[in-house]
Amino acid sequence: MPNEFRTADWAGYRMDYRNPHRAIEPPEQEIAIVGKALDALREAGAIPHTRYDGAMMLAHRAAVAELFEIPWTAVSPRMQRLLYAINAIALPPVMIAAGCFCGNTFISNAGAAVGPGACYAARDLVGIEIVANEAARAERNVRRIDPTGVARVVAADAVPFVAAYPDPVNLLYLDADGTDERGKGVYLDILRGCHDRMPAGSIVLAHNSVNCAASLSEYLEFVRNPLSFHASMNVVFDTEGLEVSVR
Repeated sequence: MPNEFRTADWAGYRMDYRNPHRAIEPPEQEIAIVGKALDALREAGAIPHTRYDGAMMLAHRAAVAELFEIPWTAVSPRMQRLLYAINAIALPPVMIAAGCFCGNTFISNAGAAVGPGACYAARDLVGIEIVANEAARAERNVRRIDPTGVARVVAADAVPFVAAYPDPVNLLYLDADGTDERGKGVYLDILRGCHDRMPAGSIVLAHNSVNCAASLSEYLEFVRNPLSFHASMNVVFDTEGLEVSVR
């Protein structure tokens, strides 16, 4: 059985994809559930500790709600908090997010280093979106939060982009779709492009580990192999899921 953190209410915790800022549960419940997920990740060896600044996370959330154009998103408030927290804990100098649509998933990761939720200084934060007009919208959204350019969105195919990226990758976020029958199976193609350049302690986050588990079977087998990753845990507190793997 895979290493897993699963809440009792995961199947019933549902968001309105076109109303991403609507609260689904009391704040204290969201904080507690994400805190338990972080505890489980720490115990599994995926993160070194569980501390992050909740006030800075809320500042990030407020800025996204005010400044981003988000036609729809599957990133729930729990998932937004978890992504922010993992980045705020891991402090990745280089983060690449493959498949970022309007930029909401990308900034959920990058927001720990840029904008009002910034708690550390990163070197390069790259969002990749294969659809050019969506990449342009994501870049406009990101510029409203990060005037520095440390966080940026490029229109590209993530598979060759990641393979050609010259530097070590400290955190890789995967939410792309293949242009053929592979679908989410493209995650493994993207990961293989930089796996050898991920230092010990680097993290890979794969969204849709629950609702797209069938198409991710090869990917999940790879990251759950101890020869590939030190630890891997499936975090299931909504219907999407997130596989968290550490080198």
